[in-house]
Amino acid sequence: MILRQTLQAAIDTELRTDAFKDYTVNGLQVEGRESIGRILTGVTACQALLDEAVAWGADAVLVHHGYFWKNEPVSVTGMKRRRFATLLNNDLNLLAYHLPLDAHLTLGNNACLGRRLGFEVERCLDGELGQGLLWMGKPDTELDSRALAARLEQALGRTPLLIEGHVGTIRNVAWCTGGAQDMLPLAAEAGADAFISGEISERTTHMAREMGITYLAAGHHATERDGIQALGEWLKGRFGIEHRFVDIDNPA
Repeated sequence: MILRQTLQAAIDTELRTDAFKDYTVNGLQVEGRESIGRILTGVTACQALLDEAVAWGADAVLVHHGYFWKNEPVSVTGMKRRRFATLLNNDLNLLAYHLPLDAHLTLGNNACLGRRLGFEVERCLDGELGQGLLWMGKPDTELDSRALAARLEQALGRTPLLIEGHVGTIRNVAWCTGGAQDMLPLAAEAGADAFISGEISERTTHMAREMGITYLAAGHHATERDGIQALGEWLKGRFGIEHRFVDIDNPA
């Protein structure tokens, strides 16, 4: 068992939470019991994940997507009331880490996706590595756009939406997990032949074609499953607590 305050302090320090300006609350979002021996991780604090936590007897839920987003309604009604009731009635802690988890040099979503895809990381295009969100690197073998899409499908278990804006060999790849499609111009200007993120907008297709850069929308959820698992395993190794990851299917 570990004290809640000790657990949170360790995560905050490792992820350098104070260095980020985010549009949600990073850290403890809902307070539960003081001692934690079992922690359940997942991408999003949806009702299905909370129900799994209760059934397993977790002391804390740790997610990438929690609550209290900028501009969301503040009233605790309907869906939000049911979620909060589950947490409070079962004395469950909810901790959430958004941008700090995307950016972390080894545990972060971008770091995990790069390793999974076999990319040699070179630099970050919007800050220093470990702080910025748009990463740049090279594939470990020669690929064209369709071969890169096939590698993504094999690695993530879902078919990416492919916009073939670049013709020929992919020498430089940029990536940012989640909903970062509007970073496409920055990736193109930096010399990327392909850019991978989770989501796509209508405008993204035209931008990729006209800028000559391949775009792959691999799924917001699918590209952000690894970071929270890595963080959970890091906590397990450091404090000897039980960790379980639950993947609530999401095609988006």
